[in-house]
Parts: sequence; structure tokens; C-alpha cells
Amino acid sequence: MNDLPFSPAAERNAEPIQEVLKDVLIEEDKVLEVGAGTGQHAVHMARAFPKVLWQASDRAENIPDIRARLAQAALSNLPEPLTLDVLSTPWPAIPTTVLYTANTFHIMPAKGWRAFFDHASNLLDIGGRVVVYGPFRARGKELEPSNLRFEQMLQQEAPHRGIRVQEDVIDYAQTRGFVLQENHAMPANNRCLVWKRERVEPLGSLTVEGQKP
Repeated sequence: MNDLPFSPAAERNAEPIQEVLKDVLIEEDKVLEVGAGTGQHAVHMARAFPKVLWQASDRAENIPDIRARLAQAALSNLPEPLTLDVLSTPWPAIPTTVLYTANTFHIMPAKGWRAFFDHASNLLDIGGRVVVYGPFRARGKELEPSNLRFEQMLQQEAPHRGIRVQEDVIDYAQTRGFVLQENHAMPANNRCLVWKRERVEPLGSLTVEGQKP
């Protein structure tokens, strides 16, 4: 078990994110984490919020390592991880009150983060919350030097990757019925954004692959 993948960044940012979630989560919430990665956040948050069900998910290739980490933690509010690809449709139809993702929007293509909100509008009822952590750029402003270097590295790895414009994400979420509630500055030039679903959008407006444009 000691050779499981480990992310130093996930270890560092878990506590600051937990502080934000203290004011977002309520008892009996059911969280779906999209892109659980190494599973470190899932274990950390399930321990921090023992009355919240924390459902980890990720692409198929990452599931074995996540499963091993969750089994090692042996927490009753941390079920088996689910296989989920943001661009796949449909997502698992499981009861969810909070959708959470960390450090994924800059990895997936632009259509990926839009699909995330399309799926969120199918998954969450009125009052459901979305929490997104990661680096963002402000519209019309240059990136901080550290994030500029990070973006250059991302685009060398894959041209579709990049730090997203915060206002673009907020505006798109609004079209899916999600209203921004909180926008926290976080360590290392990251942000934690929290939305609440306040209205229902017609299914015909969704743009997830395989659905109406």
C-alpha cells in the first residue's frame, strides 16, 4: 500500500479546501468528487466530515489505485470509487447534493469543464452545490508568474490544456442554473469557487456530447 501514487500538492491544499467546505457542507450531504486522482482528497474529506458521504470517481485507468487507497482508509462514508469520464454520457444516476472537483478544469479540454456543468444540471436539484478548486485566470489580465510557468508546462504536455478564464466558467455555470456564492483566494494562486443551483434549465439546451446542442 505504501507505493500508491502520492500528490504533494493534494496533501498541501487539502486543509485549505477543508476550511472552505466547513461552510458549504451540511450533515447527510452526498458529495460526488469528479477526478479524484490519487484519492487523497477523498480520504481527507471523509475523515474531516464523517457524516457526509464522499463518493470518489475518476477515469477507469485511475480506479485501481483509488480503490486501494480507500480500502486502506476503511471509512464507512467512503464507498467504492465509480468510473466516470466527464465527456461520457450519462453519468451514474446516484443521489448527489454536492459536486466537487479539484485541479481538473485545466487538465480537461474546454468542452470538458462545460460538460461538467451540463451534467451538474442533470444531477443536482435546486439547492445543490458545486465546488471547484484550481488555478484560474482573470479575464483581460496576465497570469501570475508561477501560473504562467504552469500553463506553459501544461500546454507542452497537451495543447488542449490550460488555465481557464474565471469569468467564462462563472458565466457558463449561470446558463445552467448555477449562481456563484463564494469565490475564495487560496494558496499558490489558486481559487475555490462555490455555486448553488437556483433554477432548472430545459434539457434541450444541454451541450453534452450525444445530447442536443
